[in-house]
Amino acid sequence: MAIYLIRHAHAGNRSSWRGDDLDRPLSDKGRDQAARLVHTLAHEPIGQVYSSPSRRCIATVEPLAEDRHLKVRTAAELFEGAEPEPTLAFLRQHATKNPVLCSHGDLIPKLIRRLIAAGMHTKDANIAQKGSVWVLETDGHRIVKGRYLGPPVRSDEA
Repeated sequence: MAIYLIRHAHAGNRSSWRGDDLDRPLSDKGRDQAARLVHTLAHEPIGQVYSSPSRRCIATVEPLAEDRHLKVRTAAELFEGAEPEPTLAFLRQHATKNPVLCSHGDLIPKLIRRLIAAGMHTKDANIAQKGSVWVLETDGHRIVKGRYLGPPVRSDEA
């Protein structure tokens, strides 16, 4: 079983967005990253899709959810500024469903640090670039291994 922890795709500069940050959309680059996540996770057995309530997170996982005929459900535990412990409990609660969980750059590194401290093995740096995925493998009870997949890029960006 695995959990797919995704940082929302590129959404442009926060300071140049005039509206409520909750409503900040993906940029063209972000929409491309979101579409490419479908291919990145094409062979993974995804059973549920959860997102932070922010528009940019929902839009990041919508193409994947549509491809899998799944509904995007929002969860406050994944929202920017959320405390790590309730979010970790949420991850563990849904782990048996092979969920995709889309969150933010402030929360994901905190989660990874706590998982490493609890015994998760990884060779990857504790980062979370926009559009990236942490594949968190479970043994049915604990998250035991983490693997980082950088953001999907077009061939002309590689």
